[in-house]
Amino acid sequence: MKKIIAFGASSSKTSINKQLATYAANIFKNAEVEVLDLNDYEMPLFSVDREKENGIHTLAHQFYDKIGSADFIVISFAEHNGNFSAAFKNLLDWSSRINAKTFQEKPVLLLATSPGARGGASVLDIATKRFPFQGATVKGSFSLPTFYENFDVVHGIINPEYKNQLEEIINSIEL
Repeated sequence: MKKIIAFGASSSKTSINKQLATYAANIFKNAEVEVLDLNDYEMPLFSVDREKENGIHTLAHQFYDKIGSADFIVISFAEHNGNFSAAFKNLLDWSSRINAKTFQEKPVLLLATSPGARGGASVLDIATKRFPFQGATVKGSFSLPTFYENFDVVHGIINPEYKNQLEEIINSIEL
C-alpha cells in the first residue's frame, strides 16, 4: 500500500484547501492517507540570522521527514494576494534549507480552491512552475472555483464537471 501525504497550504483552522486535499487524496485506490495540518509546523519567520543563531528549526526537519516518508503528495494551495500563504511560504523557506529539493523528487498533485471564480488559479500557476525546482515531480494540477457552491463536506465535489475532471486526473496517475 502506498502512502500519501496530503495538506492544505494554509494555516486556517477551517481551511477549504485542507478539505480539498483530503478529499482528493482519498480518491486514490490502495493508499494510506496521512493529512498534515500546517498549524503543527508554525515557526518564527525564516531569516538567515535565525538560522545562523539557532540552526534549522526542528519543525522544518519534521516536515521534511514527513515528505520523505511519502510515496505521493497532494497539496492544495490557499491564495493570499495571488501567491502562497505566508504560513506555507515560511515552512517552505525553512525546509528548503535542509535540501533545496524539499519535495525529494516525489510525485505530487497540485490543487487550489477559493471562494472566488478563479479558484486559486494564480497560486496554482506559480506552484506548477516553481515546484519542479523544489524537487517535485508534478503529475497533475486542478483548480476548483467557487468552493462553497461546488463542494459539500459530506459529498466532496458536487459539481459533476469538476468532479469528473479531478477523477480523470487522479485515475491517470499511477501510484
